[in-house]
Amino acid sequence: MTHSPNHDTLERWATSTRIAPLPAREGAAPPAISFEFFPPKTPALETQLWACIERLATLRPQFVSVTYGAGGSTQERTHATVLRIVKETSLTPAAHLTCVGATREEVDEVARRYWAAGVKHIVALRGDAPNGEAYTPHPGGYAYASDLVAGLRRIADFEITVAAYPEVHPQALSPQADLDNLKRKLDAGATRAITQVFFNNDVYLNFLDKALAAGITAPIVPGIMPVSNFKQAASFCAACGTSVPQWMAELFEGLDDDIETRRMVAAATTAEQVRILQANGIDEFHFYTLNRPDLVYAIARILGVKPLIA
Repeated sequence: MTHSPNHDTLERWATSTRIAPLPAREGAAPPAISFEFFPPKTPALETQLWACIERLATLRPQFVSVTYGAGGSTQERTHATVLRIVKETSLTPAAHLTCVGATREEVDEVARRYWAAGVKHIVALRGDAPNGEAYTPHPGGYAYASDLVAGLRRIADFEITVAAYPEVHPQALSPQADLDNLKRKLDAGATRAITQVFFNNDVYLNFLDKALAAGITAPIVPGIMPVSNFKQAASFCAACGTSVPQWMAELFEGLDDDIETRRMVAAATTAEQVRILQANGIDEFHFYTLNRPDLVYAIARILGVKPLIA
């Protein structure tokens, strides 16, 4: 007995025009990977973070980044986490730095502290105002990420990463204005861009085409977030402008109390996403770990990244 694909399946195949055959594993170089962590708020969360770092460090990431809270609210915890990574691991840390709530002199001082401590990579962001307030440039501060990038370039020869938004920053005036802003950040001296999380690969691949047409040649690395808690992820995505496909909602429907099945679904969906991107020539991935290593570790292995065996 044969079965024909249903209408929804055919529609997904028809619209997924970028899908190519998966590359052969034998002899293929694994992609470069990097990870994002957030600074812990409690001793228990600190223990969780360091267990995550230790597990993922075996995959030899290109770098690991540590986030910065809205309004610079985690500045000291971010700094402490980054310095501990420098002192206790062989990883290359990248510290997030924002424009919010500080003068140029204060931001410059933080950057100089990082450079003196051996932190040579900064993720330069405009940042969000605390408590959901509208963003307003600080008097005497860096107004936007492009200004921050230029300021960092004056301080030291940092490697600088900035953010990109395949589905447009929620506060951008238009897609073109958002793309122009990305170009300003890169022209100011940024090394690469990492995207906001996305789940539709065509959105990202089409964004690469638009960026190239705009004269952007720097790497635009896909930001990948394995989703096991769908409700939490959907809430986050609504705030940052990331669309969540209906098929994804349906996959997680009814699994709120079934943690193990949620994890298997998360692994399958993220594995499909990254392998299709890899088949389309993407050779670098940035993972939003949420300080949980297992799913990220599994997806990295699917991409062909193997741990360093002592």
